[in-house]
Amino acid sequence: MNPQEILKAHLCKTINLTEEEFNYVFSHFKPKRFKKGEKIITEGDIVHDEYFVLSGCLKTYYINDNQKMFILQFAMCTWWASDYDALYNGARAIINLDCITDTEVLCLSDVDREKLCTEFDQIAYFFRWRSNRGYVASQKRLLSFMNNDAKYRYEELLSMYPQLYNLVPKHLIAAYLGVSRETLSRLYNE
Repeated sequence: MNPQEILKAHLCKTINLTEEEFNYVFSHFKPKRFKKGEKIITEGDIVHDEYFVLSGCLKTYYINDNQKMFILQFAMCTWWASDYDALYNGARAIINLDCITDTEVLCLSDVDREKLCTEFDQIAYFFRWRSNRGYVASQKRLLSFMNNDAKYRYEELLSMYPQLYNLVPKHLIAAYLGVSRETLSRLYNE
């Protein structure tokens, strides 16, 4: 499928737009390609866009003062990623976003998203629905960290997103799960 068809199929799972409306909405998205390892957002950046993944895989992550990486999200096809605090509140980025693989995205600026939400109730509904789902997923992940051991979190991730294990290096999965590479290897071999 081409970028337009991928976005249309994604939106149409939640909202109904006429062909004319969708074409207008799509005109606000800008396609971009990034290479494996390329940085899209770096801590300290001013963030104007969010990214809808067409192909490839991104990661959002934070690096603490001790240089330890904490992965917040892997974003695969039809997922969205950005530093949302920086995007919505005009703060400097504290979240990094880069490419695990060669990646193709559609960029939507904060200004264009707000414009579309004002012009189309359906688009406003879509972004509210998407934000709510993201919030619920974040709560579930936090609760899983508080209540489950590493083995359970590993099995949960594997069952929910088996395709990650073909896309993402093991050390990044370990960082997402909050365990060492050695612990992940032990869990992987069990």
